[in-house]
Amino acid sequence: MEKAYESCMLCPRLCGVNRNAGEVGFCGETAELRLAWAGLHFGEEPPVTGTGGSGTIFVTGCNLGCSFCQNYQISHESMGKVVTGDQFFDICCAIRDAGAENINIVTGSHAIPALASYLTAARDRDFSLPILWNSSAYETVEALKLLSGIVDRWLPDLKTLNSAVSDRFFRAADYPETACNALLYMAELAEKSSFQPAMIVRHLVLPEQVDDTRDVLAWFAANLRERALLSVMTQYTPVPQAGANSEQPPDRFLLENEYDSLPILLDRYGIEEGFIQELVEDSSWLPDFTRTQPFSSSLARPVWHWSSGFVQDTENE
Repeated sequence: MEKAYESCMLCPRLCGVNRNAGEVGFCGETAELRLAWAGLHFGEEPPVTGTGGSGTIFVTGCNLGCSFCQNYQISHESMGKVVTGDQFFDICCAIRDAGAENINIVTGSHAIPALASYLTAARDRDFSLPILWNSSAYETVEALKLLSGIVDRWLPDLKTLNSAVSDRFFRAADYPETACNALLYMAELAEKSSFQPAMIVRHLVLPEQVDDTRDVLAWFAANLRERALLSVMTQYTPVPQAGANSEQPPDRFLLENEYDSLPILLDRYGIEEGFIQELVEDSSWLPDFTRTQPFSSSLARPVWHWSSGFVQDTENE
């Protein structure tokens, strides 16, 4: 694990910093694994949530710079706490004991070596919940190979196929090519999984970018329609704090006419299996990770929080 961080080339940023020595690259993280929150989440796609909730673990830091990130406090502002392998295992066990259907690792791309090591150690200690990888897909195939045989289910984004859009909003002009390669490799691994569906690809529709969504759906239909489910997300919400250091993204919700075009596009490309969110103009669901319960109580149940450790009850503050 240590070698991977010596001159870090894990992600497409290729920063080359020595994270073992405390240096940080684009992701803002050293070699130490930091977490922000862990608990049961009930707002994921039905196969992920199940009946007991998804055992979601939010990793601090991020190698993508989304200017509308709803989790900006942990992706941009480094909110989180260092955990050891034993502490990570204890968190996973507490989530399992709370009734979770799976362990859902959110935004762990920059911490793959540590997570792969800790998850392998958990398996060696007879931890049997399926592992779900929830990422932006801004990942190299070489890094994802470290997760082969560890991750059971995949929940990647496909944000855009437009390099200008990805450069403007994500500070990553190479996102389209990188993500497509990552998704195709994930699909290969998903075909070997005993858990179904083993892959769900998420796409967040951006205001003023329906043509971009059309291109994403066309690519999905041509490459993954028979290998994965598609989840079309319409929850785009302006987050001014997240875009403070980058170009400002659209400052409005989706319009009804933009939303109404989505079923037409899905039908055009023969995408029949998957999920599409209802259009709701509401920012109240945005999480606040300064709170032990960052989400509404109907969406989540906290188990562990970076500032207070294990949570004894479902407190809301």
